[in-house]
Amino acid sequence: MTASVAQVILDTRLPQLDKVLDYAIAEDQRETIALGCRVRVPVRGSRLTVGYVVGLADSSEFDGRLQEIERVVSPAPVLQPEVLELARAVARRAAGNLSDVLRLAIPPRQARQETGRDWLPWPEPQPAGEGDRQVADLPGGVVALPSDDTVGAWAAQLAARAAACVAAGKQAIIVVPDFRDQRQLAAALAAVLEPDQIAELDARQPAKERYRSFLRTLSAQPMAVIGPRSTVYAPASDLGLLVVFDDGDPLHAEPLAPHVSTRDAALIRHSLSGADLLFAGHSRSVAVQRLVEIGYCRVEPLPVVEGSAPRPKVSVADFGDSGPQRIPSAAFRAVQQGLEQGPVLVQVAKPGEHTRLVCQQCRALARCVQCQGPLDAGSRTLSCKWCGRTQPPFECPTCEGRVIAKAGSGSQKTAAELGRAFPGHSVTVADGSHELLEIDDRPRLVVATTGAAPVAAGGYRAVVLLDGESHLSGERLGVAEDYVRQSRNTMALAASDARCVITGASGAVATAVQTATAAGFAASELEGRQETSFPPAVRVASVSGDPAIVRRAVESLADVPKTDTLGTVDIVGPDGASEVRTIVRFAYGSGTAVADELRAQVLRAAAKSRKNTGRLRVRMDDLTPFEGGA
Repeated sequence: MTASVAQVILDTRLPQLDKVLDYAIAEDQRETIALGCRVRVPVRGSRLTVGYVVGLADSSEFDGRLQEIERVVSPAPVLQPEVLELARAVARRAAGNLSDVLRLAIPPRQARQETGRDWLPWPEPQPAGEGDRQVADLPGGVVALPSDDTVGAWAAQLAARAAACVAAGKQAIIVVPDFRDQRQLAAALAAVLEPDQIAELDARQPAKERYRSFLRTLSAQPMAVIGPRSTVYAPASDLGLLVVFDDGDPLHAEPLAPHVSTRDAALIRHSLSGADLLFAGHSRSVAVQRLVEIGYCRVEPLPVVEGSAPRPKVSVADFGDSGPQRIPSAAFRAVQQGLEQGPVLVQVAKPGEHTRLVCQQCRALARCVQCQGPLDAGSRTLSCKWCGRTQPPFECPTCEGRVIAKAGSGSQKTAAELGRAFPGHSVTVADGSHELLEIDDRPRLVVATTGAAPVAAGGYRAVVLLDGESHLSGERLGVAEDYVRQSRNTMALAASDARCVITGASGAVATAVQTATAAGFAASELEGRQETSFPPAVRVASVSGDPAIVRRAVESLADVPKTDTLGTVDIVGPDGASEVRTIVRFAYGSGTAVADELRAQVLRAAAKSRKNTGRLRVRMDDLTPFEGGA
């Protein structure tokens, strides 16, 4: 029987409309409408919005007269069943809107890219097996590809793993932090797969190219799909492998609602699909270490690819007889010796000329009067880098000085200093304003900020990591973990016989950077979080909004076991109104109950205040209060 009713999920941010609604299908729409396609439907009278068809039926349980679908936007089945199932599970875990997850999963439509395509019906879901869950600590080194591209050995290792999955007739998804990693991985995949077996999804692509790649993933063809965090939601009806590279990178944290990280979405997708799951990186996040210690993931080294390098020699330099100089003599010698053989990398903490504002009189860091964050050195009007608030005229709380001075050396100033110290050698800057992806093996100095260093043919002959004290000075829960991860990623670009020198770090952090594996450091960090009941030893949620509504929402969790609160603080809401925020802490086993109850409170608040849906905001796994956020 031809369907006469379509079940539709609306693309809306209103929580009270986050549900499946029935619409009547007009006679002339019945040949084009399909599961997963986009439609335009009326909401609240004449207002129109886009939605996705998630079910077709010959009748509705609604007794009244159904509104009709205004039109079928496109017959393309852009919402595949496994993505819908994943999105529902992610939204429930995050106490968020399903439509917010779908907005991350499905790129905006580009009509011309659909022209001339034949759309297949939804593929039958594959039975989910029990996939493997692995953690791999990757070695460093670079490899030269047949295309003459140079990539990190990690990219070749993951490409080989993906190629084996594709050869077995399944799809593989590999999620990376940023475009630099994606470029290397794409080149490595091109060496082992055919072009039609690779799909790239990237927000940096022109919209038409991104949508074209997305449409290719709708087929059941075995392929490797790669891209940044939203790629974890890519269609794959027979997913065989899901890889998250460098899961501890902050770029894996989703800034848009419902704020679910790549790691958490990958764990959910693995449980639903039965695909093999692999967390791989040059260091190990504390969250993944927890998965290892509870026995959920096992550590399994990947097969070594040709070109992988043994770990280079790493030393810690202090300033000794160098006095106030920024570069210790040991680091200076490493640069000097490295330049005799090839390129040398010097990593700094910040871009630009200067890195911070200080009191001219006592040199104390200039901080925000509201949240104590560092002040912005690039603005004519003083503002906070954390909360963005404009600052009153500066007055130092330490010495009552009223004059601000610039301090610290950013990438530009460091490059100028090194140019004077090593005349005759070219100096190249690689940072957010100077994008550089690859260099040859000729001697030169590269000054790069964290994560911006280009890949050097044959690897760098020396690597110097400056400003350890600047990296580690942040008042954040994961500051040490981030420094170890960033340092190990940088040193993975070195040649096997290179010398690596770190400055400004000591103790367990320095040892973690020096040793062959960072697993011990991750275990130590996790132990500290367990003792203090901080994430990821426990889960947390922030509940923000009107004081009375926040209090009622938190009180609704009284009967949920293993929950407590970390107190309530005053904040400024999105519209400038005075609000409060409470942090709820809870055990993993209580996560579903906490999310369901807080979601019910959000819906209750929205129903009572249709014009102000922001009266209550819930963010599960919100780490911003622990990371120096306002």
